[in-house]
Amino acid sequence: MTRSIRTTIAWAVIPIWIVAHAFASAPMAAAQTLVVCSFMDPRFTEISGIATSTQHPHTLWLHNDSSGGPFIYAVDSQTCATRATIKIAGVRARDFESIAVGSDKRGRPVIWLGDIGDNHDNWPYVEVLRIPEPANLNSQTVVAKTFRFTYQDRPHNTETLLADPFKSRLWIVTKQLAHGSLYALPDLLRPHVLNIASKLRAEGGLITDGAISPDGTKYVLRDYVNAVVYSGLPPGREIARIALPYQFQGEAITWSADSRSLLIASERDDRLLRVTVLVEW
Repeated sequence: MTRSIRTTIAWAVIPIWIVAHAFASAPMAAAQTLVVCSFMDPRFTEISGIATSTQHPHTLWLHNDSSGGPFIYAVDSQTCATRATIKIAGVRARDFESIAVGSDKRGRPVIWLGDIGDNHDNWPYVEVLRIPEPANLNSQTVVAKTFRFTYQDRPHNTETLLADPFKSRLWIVTKQLAHGSLYALPDLLRPHVLNIASKLRAEGGLITDGAISPDGTKYVLRDYVNAVVYSGLPPGREIARIALPYQFQGEAITWSADSRSLLIASERDDRLLRVTVLVEW
């Protein structure tokens, strides 16, 4: 997303969103926020997505927005130190917007990276990349499998990619002003054809990221000010609504490794925040 568009949304559109949903929303759950650490890597200028590693303890996978190039980073989730830089060979990195950790059809751990941003809702296709999760945390170049897809109705701007932790299944949540929509990608993605995402239901407006918990029991969607937690895999049932702490441009969310807390990050904010909901999941 371009900086001018982001600024307009952050300061002009968000109040409309709050007013429009004030009466439809469930009561907010009590939550506790802790600053875990601060990112010191000067390359992290526009953090747009984070995901908790399933192979490496205390590790997050992180990426920048569209200007960040074909890179993802392994970051220590306790100190925010960069542990490895992963270059993805042969990809355009047109507009990386979301990252998730899941499994391939053989059950092997993979990183799914969504090159899914489309600010003008007009690209004939967008892409999701499947990257084997590196066994060793050292800087390296990797090769991704690329899958192109579009939507069954029309092109959409999207910033949210959800991945089943245990099976090769993906969902997309589009980002629109009044409301977005939840789409399912085909269970069997094909690399040399245009895959079609199927609409499941409407979701909230201005969804900037989401994540399925590592244990697969729930998932979360966030906008610039709130997060909503759902039971099960998409499409789930709403079980909690959380007011997130203020961030200048909150566009990244994932679960802690124990599936009990949320970790959030933002563009133009070097803090990694832990949000713990004070209810039983």
